[in-house]
Amino acid sequence: MVKQEEQPRRDGDLLVALAQIDTCVGDLDGNADIIMDYSRKAAEQGATLVVFPEMSLTGYPIEDLAFRASFRRAAWSRADRLAKELDEQGLGHLYVIVGTVGTDTDQDRPRNRLVVLHQGRVEAGYDKHFLPNYGVFDEYRIFTPGDRTVVLEVQGHRIGLAICEDIWQEGDPISDLAGRGIDLLVTINGSPFEEGKGHVRYELAARRAKQVGAPLLYLNQVGGQDDLVFDGGSFVVNQDGTLLERSPRFVQDLSTWTLPARGERPLPNESCMAEEMPGDEEVYRACVLGLKDYMVKNHFTGVCLGLSGGIDSALVATMAADACGGEHVRGISMPSRYSSEGSRDDAADLAQRLGVRYVVQAIGPEFDAFQGQLHLEGVAEENLQARIRGVIVMAYANDEGLLALATGNKSELACGYSTIYGDAVGGYAPIKDLLKTRVWQLARWRNAEAQARGEREPIPVNSIVKPPSAELRQGQKDSDSLPDYSLLDKVLEAYIEHAHGRADLLADGFDPDTVDTVMRLVDRAEWKRRQYPLGPKVTSLAFGRDRRLPVTNAFRE
Repeated sequence: MVKQEEQPRRDGDLLVALAQIDTCVGDLDGNADIIMDYSRKAAEQGATLVVFPEMSLTGYPIEDLAFRASFRRAAWSRADRLAKELDEQGLGHLYVIVGTVGTDTDQDRPRNRLVVLHQGRVEAGYDKHFLPNYGVFDEYRIFTPGDRTVVLEVQGHRIGLAICEDIWQEGDPISDLAGRGIDLLVTINGSPFEEGKGHVRYELAARRAKQVGAPLLYLNQVGGQDDLVFDGGSFVVNQDGTLLERSPRFVQDLSTWTLPARGERPLPNESCMAEEMPGDEEVYRACVLGLKDYMVKNHFTGVCLGLSGGIDSALVATMAADACGGEHVRGISMPSRYSSEGSRDDAADLAQRLGVRYVVQAIGPEFDAFQGQLHLEGVAEENLQARIRGVIVMAYANDEGLLALATGNKSELACGYSTIYGDAVGGYAPIKDLLKTRVWQLARWRNAEAQARGEREPIPVNSIVKPPSAELRQGQKDSDSLPDYSLLDKVLEAYIEHAHGRADLLADGFDPDTVDTVMRLVDRAEWKRRQYPLGPKVTSLAFGRDRRLPVTNAFRE
């Protein structure tokens, strides 16, 4: 998305372009091409300063790739060549701020670096001071910190520079920049999506803008990288807290904002003021973008998944259709003797609504063949059905070159309510970080969103309202093995995302039997979760990326 500048221009004004782009880790040439393309578009709009995200040339996070000296040399060479290419294309007058990886020559260690490209060369550089070592971040282990501040002079404007975590911590570089009379603070970021995090960014940025006495430009990365999703949402905020620009979320975008001459009051660019996004929509968009980019960056053009007629596979299929188009989704119905007619009808109805390529592959013959040899009973017999379905899904994936999707939700993963090598098979798990009650909530939101656009609801209502069941035995319901999801998810949220121990959970008002049951299920299922495919992180604590329990967990308080 590219927005045209509508603000009046005056002598002394500096038009700044916010280039919110989607990059790929390690793809130096591909990322450089995107930077070149957006720089050209920015110049066409009259911009002089163009700002790109943290480590935009190398992709982010590059993790241990940073330790390869050959990669650091290649990145530096590519930045130098990009500067020359910009100049050769008549864009040398631009000041292009790009993130990359540098080298601490004293220690021969990588650094998280910002460079300014201008007039065919790398004119300035700045190294990130604060290296986060919490949550999804591992930068303290990888990089060495910078130790100096940088003020860039652009057409009479003094522009302070920072990288992401530098504005989250007290002290330099912000405290130093506060005394240097800057006109604008630019911070480039690779800040992953987390539901409810947006207002925290705004409030922090407003405090830092007030501290330095100048507007703050917060430029964030967009796109999916493995299990992380970056939501964009770049913005400019004035020192009095006024929002001056807001880029859209979950899409690449080029927006502009005018930094006025010294002494003039900065004004909002109303043409570049994206609407705020409600919680259900932002989580849904994050899951879709995570899946879409995982496909693109791993060279998949389509996906396949089992369609049971239940809510989990219905929501995943809808996300997949939104990510790559229904014609690129292979939906496989695999009924057994225990599958209800209603579930079969719901799966077919969903496929028709989404326009997916639909096939029915009954598993009765395969199940009978295995049972003729193994004579399984109980849970082993139930899980055999799931594993047969997993083999079929992977067979279609291999045969058609598709990415197999796992459809398990966070509640099931927490409690081990999934079958290894069965419904757990796949290369990506779009709803892995969504509790079951949130799955229903997002399904209702997606149907309502379709209605608001005058379109047919993608998810059959029956898939939403019927009691959930794995249908691995006659009359089976999830509530036979698990507490009701309305209760279970409250306990899981407290135990997992708020780190409440047993005493805390009892103080929260949950009864002892429920607490003990849930804690036992969660702790015993860790070995399964470690084998589950990647999925987009959308909550404060996601399995795999953020939270791991020891296989034997003796501490329960």
